[in-house]
Amino acid sequence: MADPSTYTVGWICALTTELVAARSFFDEEYEVALEAQAPGDNNSYSFGRMGTHDVVVACLPRAEYGIAPAASVARDMLRTFPNIRVGLMVGIGGGAPSPEHDIRLGDVVVSVPSGAKGGVLHHNRGKTVQEQEFQLTGSLNQPPQFLLTAVGSLEADYEAQGHELNERIEEALSKRPRLKKRYARPSAETDRLYEASHIHRESPTSTACKDNCGEENFIAREARGDGDDDPMIHYGLIASSDKLMKDATVRDNLAKEEGVLCFEMEAAGLMNHFPCLIIRGICDYADSHKNKEWQGFAAMTAAAYAKELLQKILPTNIQHQKPLAEVLGESE
Repeated sequence: MADPSTYTVGWICALTTELVAARSFFDEEYEVALEAQAPGDNNSYSFGRMGTHDVVVACLPRAEYGIAPAASVARDMLRTFPNIRVGLMVGIGGGAPSPEHDIRLGDVVVSVPSGAKGGVLHHNRGKTVQEQEFQLTGSLNQPPQFLLTAVGSLEADYEAQGHELNERIEEALSKRPRLKKRYARPSAETDRLYEASHIHRESPTSTACKDNCGEENFIAREARGDGDDDPMIHYGLIASSDKLMKDATVRDNLAKEEGVLCFEMEAAGLMNHFPCLIIRGICDYADSHKNKEWQGFAAMTAAAYAKELLQKILPTNIQHQKPLAEVLGESE
């Protein structure tokens, strides 16, 4: 599949961990040498089939994060693959649990419009000192309607009969045993949510929360029951910024005032340049206790959901959509 015009699904991720997760869900991975990329396109691409769809995946350059690099990768992808009609940004993010939304590590958040907000909010703030001020800079374009229709259809399926994301992840990891150590689900004991006022502490001998942060600062949560989906899928607003969110006070304020469910660093660079759906696996709670223990599994849950979503979209429906490059040209 070396012909760029055969690819109708463009999948963007920010981290190598997310790229590995995406590739693990290919039903068939193509060994492709593109005959040519658009001038100035320095992206590296992975190619494969998910169900009936040919998918091209691009990852941000190593050690480059944030809005501008994401926008650059997306623009270059559309120049080299002008027939892309489905855009997905799939990876990890920080969750914003609240009384209304029981968000836990490994859960998935899908960018869905809420009221007048398009699914992704752009906020601007510094890289945390606790209680640092933030500035909400606006709501961005909402995901394409046909993707939101597929989200609703899959949501109904999950509501009626539950999902099998854990089984899909286990199946993918069974084909790549070397990934199990980093990408399988961590112990539930490592899913710790602390009071917003409690800032992470470290000692000369350990940086781990379990050694330094004290059980008295935990927020007690009931275990999910047999009738609950776990991981759970949440639908709503995702906040995006160039800076990493590590402040539980700001997190809780945005969750309460704007309904934000998740924080990440790339989506604001895409929505007006690469009309897409944002899918985030929750790897931490966007607070000072942030660590990497859940990143692999969170990347897997997001990728597993994204693949199931694609399977709700018929190839003929995709062909009825305009190429994203054409959509953007009409909006300029």
